[in-house]
Amino acid sequence: MTPNELNDYVKNHGVKMIDAKFVDFLGQWKHLTYPIERLHEGLEEGFGFDGSSIAGWKAINSSDMLMKPDPTTAVVDPFLKTPTLSLLCDVIDPITHEPYGRDPRSLAKRAVAFLKSTGVADTAYFGPEAEFFVFDSIEYSEEPNHSFFHVDSDEAGWNTKRSEGGGNKGAKPATKGGYCIVGPGDQLTDLRTQMVMTMQAVGIVIETHHHEVASAGQSEIDMKYDTLVKMADQVLWYKHIVKNVARQSGKTATFMPKPLFGDNGSGMHTHQSLWKAGKPLFAGDAYAGMSELALFYIGGLLKHAGAICAFANPTTNSYRRLVPGYEAPVNLAYSARNRSASVRIPMYSSSPKAKRLELRSPDPSCNPYLAFAAMMMAGLDGIEHRIHPGDPLDKDIYSLSPEELAEVPTVPGSLDASLDALHADRGFLMKGDVFSNDLIDAWIAYKRENEADHVRLRPVPAEFQLYYDC
Repeated sequence: MTPNELNDYVKNHGVKMIDAKFVDFLGQWKHLTYPIERLHEGLEEGFGFDGSSIAGWKAINSSDMLMKPDPTTAVVDPFLKTPTLSLLCDVIDPITHEPYGRDPRSLAKRAVAFLKSTGVADTAYFGPEAEFFVFDSIEYSEEPNHSFFHVDSDEAGWNTKRSEGGGNKGAKPATKGGYCIVGPGDQLTDLRTQMVMTMQAVGIVIETHHHEVASAGQSEIDMKYDTLVKMADQVLWYKHIVKNVARQSGKTATFMPKPLFGDNGSGMHTHQSLWKAGKPLFAGDAYAGMSELALFYIGGLLKHAGAICAFANPTTNSYRRLVPGYEAPVNLAYSARNRSASVRIPMYSSSPKAKRLELRSPDPSCNPYLAFAAMMMAGLDGIEHRIHPGDPLDKDIYSLSPEELAEVPTVPGSLDASLDALHADRGFLMKGDVFSNDLIDAWIAYKRENEADHVRLRPVPAEFQLYYDC
């Protein structure tokens, strides 16, 4: 919006407050709220905040930071009772007024600028499919002498034996039995529709929603593809809306990749393509109707998959999902239509504009600004160095013999292994000053100290079952 358009928007909607949001290192929104009278001050000068209170950012002796609102992101917040203007912000240094090097949104903008500078393309489109669970309750605790979690869902298959008011009515999808089921098994259609309508109210274009494979309320809402930065913005809105609509309905939603043992986890299959001057660059006469450039992009994704996982699968829980047999491919191969391949080429349409690839390993615990940028930088490196991905693997990879499977490389099996891969393979990310050693080192240090070690050092209940009587 132009300043005049923004003034009219504020007046027409009776806005009283500003909710200024920025994204932290890990991909979570932070916000401060101001009277609407401070709008133009904020647009011109930015709003101050304490950077030392944000994980992985500033030391206390250099903590003053500014967030600069992006007026193109203005929308009335759908959840606050008082009419409030929501503005997404970039983080800048208050002294130099340069973008802060660890600000994810600024990094994503640098990635787009680098893409344009290569001359290969001018636009990268991303279409993530973020899955989530809607539970009726969640309890968990971690103490020196005990730890536990307990989730429950009225539609969970394990509750067919539960005593319920008026009697148990069944119709609860079994483990792995939830894909696209209808009611009464799918109890969440109206809830997902409310989520969709709220997303539409903030400008997100939605294509479909449905129940996903797992029992206990696993769901998916699909957004129409959009440009890198805008789609990353929308992923944060998506997660914010899903969680808040669930909460308003007396439920709780999570994007945790693997909250249930033995059932499908939640992925974020990410469709992507490059365009130039309005022309799709991934359509051609090579395998599956792809162009040679698209195959090189795939080659880059496969070569740098380990480093990508450090951003696209950034939690210890991510690697509870990245195991064979759950449509979460660990094997680094590509194929048309094949959901057991790490890279799938969808074949729903023959239109050149629909030609894209789908990277199936990412999950929704990621920071989308960093993850999308890392994927695109890997693909561009593949194009620059003409990295061919080899022959496609048009088989069910999970049914391969051990001898055949030994020839197929795999993604890292743990967060530590992914961080090791990122440490060793970072050069492709640093082209055009998109990523930096400072950011990568800070990411690795934070993830090791606060997440990988935190989980590694603690006994878990399964170990008592296995080893108490050793």
